[in-house]
Amino acid sequence: MTQPVPQQSYGRALLDRVLAGTPSGEDPLTHIAELPGRASQFVDWPSWLKPEVSRTLISRGITRPWSHQAHAATLAIGGQHVVLSTGTASGKSLAYQMPILSTLLHEPRATALYLAPTKALGADQLRSTISITDELRTEAPELGEVFPCSYDGDTPIETRQWARANARWIFTNPDMVHIGILGAHERWARFLRNLKFVVVDECHYYRGVFGSNVALILRRLRRICARYGATPTFILASATTADPGAAATRLVGAPCAQVTEDGSPHGPRTVALWEPPLLKTITGENGAPVRRSAGAEASRIMADLMIEGARTLTFVRSRRGAEVTALGTQRLLADVDRDLPARVAAYRAGYLADDRRKLESDLSDGTLLGVATTNALELGVDIAGLDAVIVAGFPGTVASFWQQAGRSGRRGEGSLVVLVGRDDPLDTYLVHHPAALLDKPIEATVTDPTNPYILRPQILCAAAELPITAEEAVELQAESVLTALAADGLVRKRPHGWFITPEGQNRTPHAAVNIRGGIGVQVAIVDGGSGRMLGTVDGGRAPATAHPGAVHIHQGESFVVDELDLEDGIALVHPEQPDWSTSARERTDIVVTAVHSQQDFGEVTTALVQVNVTHQVVGYLRRLHSGEVLDSIDLDMPEQTLDTRAVMYTITPELLEARGIPAERFPGSLHAAEHAAIGLLPLIATCDRWDIGGVSTALHPDTGLPTIFVYDGYDGGAGFADRGHSALRQWLAATKDAIESCECQTGCPSCIQSPKCGNGNDPLDKPGAVVVLETVLGALRAGPR
Repeated sequence: MTQPVPQQSYGRALLDRVLAGTPSGEDPLTHIAELPGRASQFVDWPSWLKPEVSRTLISRGITRPWSHQAHAATLAIGGQHVVLSTGTASGKSLAYQMPILSTLLHEPRATALYLAPTKALGADQLRSTISITDELRTEAPELGEVFPCSYDGDTPIETRQWARANARWIFTNPDMVHIGILGAHERWARFLRNLKFVVVDECHYYRGVFGSNVALILRRLRRICARYGATPTFILASATTADPGAAATRLVGAPCAQVTEDGSPHGPRTVALWEPPLLKTITGENGAPVRRSAGAEASRIMADLMIEGARTLTFVRSRRGAEVTALGTQRLLADVDRDLPARVAAYRAGYLADDRRKLESDLSDGTLLGVATTNALELGVDIAGLDAVIVAGFPGTVASFWQQAGRSGRRGEGSLVVLVGRDDPLDTYLVHHPAALLDKPIEATVTDPTNPYILRPQILCAAAELPITAEEAVELQAESVLTALAADGLVRKRPHGWFITPEGQNRTPHAAVNIRGGIGVQVAIVDGGSGRMLGTVDGGRAPATAHPGAVHIHQGESFVVDELDLEDGIALVHPEQPDWSTSARERTDIVVTAVHSQQDFGEVTTALVQVNVTHQVVGYLRRLHSGEVLDSIDLDMPEQTLDTRAVMYTITPELLEARGIPAERFPGSLHAAEHAAIGLLPLIATCDRWDIGGVSTALHPDTGLPTIFVYDGYDGGAGFADRGHSALRQWLAATKDAIESCECQTGCPSCIQSPKCGNGNDPLDKPGAVVVLETVLGALRAGPR
């Protein structure tokens, strides 16, 4: 009897079409995975749900909820803080809409608060909710006064006043909670006294310094609500991440249950991992090979898919990249069909709202076949069911990758997802180690609300809102910070707690906190010709990103920096469209000031340490868009100091020599291992390689040994080094594998070269780096002495 031949999936058929167009002799595909589809898991409407709500949802085509929606909603209605961590397009909104709408119907004074990390996401959720409440009002006229309302920086003054006095469901962001609600909580007494639910959407977005600030804002919100007699339930929605319950608990400051079993359906997916080839005619720094750019590769793949009629979304990592990728695709399509180029567009932040809505509509209905976008289409915007998604360069976290990949898939049909690796150690690792993407995510959302540099201004805000009791000081781990504030005359301790002083009030504490931009003073980016302010950059990062000669991109416009004045906090720029990009080069010295944790493995020692980092931008590279280095330009910038946390390890010289590395190879071997480790830390902690730094030395004065440090690029730390220390074995194993996976002979940007190396990526010893990492891993496996 003849066995039936399995039908080729739609996604695999699309991939074969793309492979057919690959230039002769190239073999960029490193892995193919066929992910099966998933059937729906429906359950009945919860018994507690108001019938008016269920009837309205049924009339909108939602006949029954999926299992995860009902589970999370039931926990929330019972007063349990909960985080729902499921895939893209899994209907997480319904999980918070059900308990909130039922409660608003049942309790005429009840209120709810929705928080989004971006305005676009908040606006989308508000439109969806208004649509539901408008329809629900015919079922329940008493809901007439709810009127979900926005409250953000763009909300007119009269609307803000109405919201304070009347709104029962407000859609806003953490920035406005910090400065507009908590900073004036007496005016919000009605709303806060009756607050039943707080929704924290896309909560995996809150990480690092931004996440740590938001964690403290949510703690301040809870204490102010308690002052008015309210104990709101928090409902958090997250992409699929490691241990979402623990991450949500750190964010809220109270135990959160987690719901991770996804009951929503999706079609089968073909996932392809793609590594552009090394170019034979172009070399980078020190003659190292470079790869064809991920954007150029993505343009060709998107063009091939569009020729097949596949609706395709391509995610790139920058606004300029979105424009360039769309233009590249149009040029390729013009040689095939003169009508096809008009069906490609770029989408990014900075477009007018009407233009964005038109692009979204055209993509959904098929008018557009291809769109190149930044992560602006990753969060919130309701576009799913596409035929293919191309991810040009790993987006930084496994969670973001799956958010983007989840945009693909028609109902009942398959889809294609292609990750195109950049010239970067993390991308190299992932395209050769598919389990890191396809299995359970290994990264964890990192926040550290105890960072004293973040805690100090937040505590001053809290004291301005309400005196801080002794119990609260202990709960917030803020006793030492309060003592320091008292020494500066900003707070005063009295029998009933810590009170802000007139001097503290004069500091306008709420306005002084920049919850997104980092720690410290902000530098304004100003067009010197027009006087237009383009944005700000954290003062600590300004020398590396806004130095004279740096290329600055603002909403698709390109500028070049003319002058940076750190004392006055201003960088002057002029419009220019250069053919190159820039990357700063830094020289760094590091001193250990305290040891938080240390383990001795014999001839290897690992530690989590407090360090004082002195770094100086000494120049910058100009690179053509092909990756080729155009030139290196020297700079004389002031030194900066950083008090932060670092993960560190040492190896004895005797052990290195016994492993075949003579003393003259120590510097290059350690240097290469340090560079690669910086590139791979984002696999373990939700950070970007620009959030962290490193130092390697064959003889460090504080240890007297060959030493490697990787440190957080923020005063006080941001939790990244702590995460690296706790997952050191996993992190260094991935680093070694990334170096070994790269087919270059002596090192390149895909493995051991760093775009910000102050030593010109010299010396670097690729084989020596592998030996260094194998040596440390061997000691970790053997265990402490």
